[in-house]
Amino acid sequence: MPRLPHPAPEDLRGDPLPLRGRTALVTGASRRGGIGHAVARRLAAYGASVYLHHHVPHDVAMPWGADRPEEVLASVRAALGDPDARVVAGPGDLTDPAAPAELIATAASAVGGRLDILVANHALSGSDGTLDTIDAAMLDAHWAVDARSVLLLVQAHVRLRPPAPGGRVVMMTSGQDIAGGMPGEIAYALQKGALASITRSLSTALAEQGITVNTVNPGPVDADYLTGADYEAVAAGFPAGRWGMPDDPARLIAWLATDEAGWITGEVINSEGGFRR
Repeated sequence: MPRLPHPAPEDLRGDPLPLRGRTALVTGASRRGGIGHAVARRLAAYGASVYLHHHVPHDVAMPWGADRPEEVLASVRAALGDPDARVVAGPGDLTDPAAPAELIATAASAVGGRLDILVANHALSGSDGTLDTIDAAMLDAHWAVDARSVLLLVQAHVRLRPPAPGGRVVMMTSGQDIAGGMPGEIAYALQKGALASITRSLSTALAEQGITVNTVNPGPVDADYLTGADYEAVAAGFPAGRWGMPDDPARLIAWLATDEAGWITGEVINSEGGFRR
């Protein structure tokens, strides 16, 4: 096999819109304070058309509450790098086994007929506990949202997208296998660990179809869910003295979606800013 030539000088300078013409679905993008919103803004700024999935009832039930979908949509549209790109939003309850395939089809149709990039950012918050307090209902709830729906989204994405270079899948995990783990969130840690474990298998399965698969652990991110002394204690664990912000993992995820990251697949990448547990 001949060796590949060195890139031409103009290819080394980079494209200010490296995702122009690409299309993306970002799940769990219902709050301007969240990672999903930050990822969608980065993808849009890089030139992609983006479909934002939201499930407002989940956030309404949480202490942090929900934003109005039109506010999130407007924020992402304001970041568009390509005036011809589209930003669309829609709901989806991913506890329904049929919802992932429906969401993929709806998103693809809304942004041009196909999807290149899938960022599975959604997760179930709450309904969890320690080994002593978890029960079957907690385990089933987290399995349905945090693992099953992600695999069904990937399956539907692969079935709909013709084999071609430039396909991307990015899943999210939570550092459950680092240092002390997550003993207070057993159901959540179990399902996020499943995504980390399946990353390499999925990347091998999808390589021939031109799709890379990677999983990102964003570490502790200030998504408006913690305040006071607990917030300061976490901040002290970072060498920089601050929490990660949503745009910190978003920059990594957006880069993984570009051609610059085409040689990166099957990896679980920790983006934790040196956090010390």
